[in-house]
Amino acid sequence: MDGQDSDDTKQSTADMTVFVQNLLQQMQSRFQAMSDSIITKIDEMGSRIEELEQSINELKAEMGQEGSPSPSAASKSKLEEPKSTGDSA
Repeated sequence: MDGQDSDDTKQSTADMTVFVQNLLQQMQSRFQAMSDSIITKIDEMGSRIEELEQSINELKAEMGQEGSPSPSAASKSKLEEPKSTGDSA
């Protein structure tokens, strides 16, 4: 009977080893998939940031060429005029 217990223990250990190895492989596969997904999203974000920077630089260049104040500056000056006339009345 001691021989059978020894065989059962060896089989149990072998089964556990296979189970743990499979589990580790699954975890590694999932980790790699998540890592690849994160890297892809970071690359996409970098591209979008570069496009945004290019658009901002183009807008700055357009504003510099026109030589006119920005629309936000024009609207601010319009808002300030009524305040100044209201204070003097």
